[in-house]
Amino acid sequence: MKTGDKVRFLNTTGGGIVKGFQGKDIALVEDEDGFDIPVLICECVVIAPANDERVRQISKPPTTDVRQQAVKDKAEDRPEDCKTEEAKEGEQLSVFLAYLPVDIKNLSKTSFECYLVNDSNYYLSFNYMSRSDKGWTSRNTNVIEPNTKLFIEEFDKTELNDMEHICLQFFAYKKGKTFALKNAYSVEMHIVPVKFYKLHSFRENDFFEDEAIIYPIVNHDLAEKEFIISAEEIEIAIKQKERLPRIQPVAKKEKSAILEIDLHANELLDNMNGLSSGDILEYQLKKFRETMDENKRSKGRKIVFIHGKGNGVLKNAVLKELNMNYKSAYYQDASFSEYGYGATMVTIK
Repeated sequence: MKTGDKVRFLNTTGGGIVKGFQGKDIALVEDEDGFDIPVLICECVVIAPANDERVRQISKPPTTDVRQQAVKDKAEDRPEDCKTEEAKEGEQLSVFLAYLPVDIKNLSKTSFECYLVNDSNYYLSFNYMSRSDKGWTSRNTNVIEPNTKLFIEEFDKTELNDMEHICLQFFAYKKGKTFALKNAYSVEMHIVPVKFYKLHSFRENDFFEDEAIIYPIVNHDLAEKEFIISAEEIEIAIKQKERLPRIQPVAKKEKSAILEIDLHANELLDNMNGLSSGDILEYQLKKFRETMDENKRSKGRKIVFIHGKGNGVLKNAVLKELNMNYKSAYYQDASFSEYGYGATMVTIK
């Protein structure tokens, strides 16, 4: 690497032109906004040398093959002081898929990047797939190193409808040392295309400097959702259940850490005589605001607001309040199995 080379960052989005060096390990990279960013040399890949005319402009990210080769070269040539140390919590597998817009200021036209995040001390040999009417298509097969992020692919919005159903299969291992045996995983996830059109879908996260949509695949060895049960296994489970005695000890259910607020009028008001629908709605929103204000400093707090399905007036009013007055909070539909289609879960950020 030398001054004038165009580089791309391996472990985050972005890149630029090398303007100089700080010692033997740090390169100063000028990004497209004109800022000099200090970056470890081993975390960069040269995509155009200094004598190439293309270095005069910041180009789009390199192709998948170029990035994968860069990651391979990085694994083989990484200096000793750049190797990631094992963390105690990394003995449990935590794996995520991340989606980032190439140009977040132009969501209507931008393409997107997909990354696999391996937050563990294990190597993962994986197959990333999407499902269409004709069956499954493998989009990337590779090995990701421990405690790293790996570029998977770049795609545009025309491909979103073909990516509603994705699957990540992988198995974990370590090289040159003993390790605890882990399950092989096959985890299907449902990607919501409409999220890619909404700016608030992209959130601050622990893995990238840029905002991203993060889908947890495995968290502390537990898969978010696995489709590995066959019809035969279901039949066996049913027969076993039929053989169980009818009387079973009842385990005490642990108190949920989630705060539940029922916004139904009959739960908030003892008497609704003389109140118009507008008065009732305002009282419900007052309860919503009071709850949000009481918990606004409780970072990570999860609150489920039960508003019912109805005609959607209360739900829409709650979402409007969130978008206008509580923009830092993250919200999503609450668990359908627990609350049906009539509740919204808010996470305080």
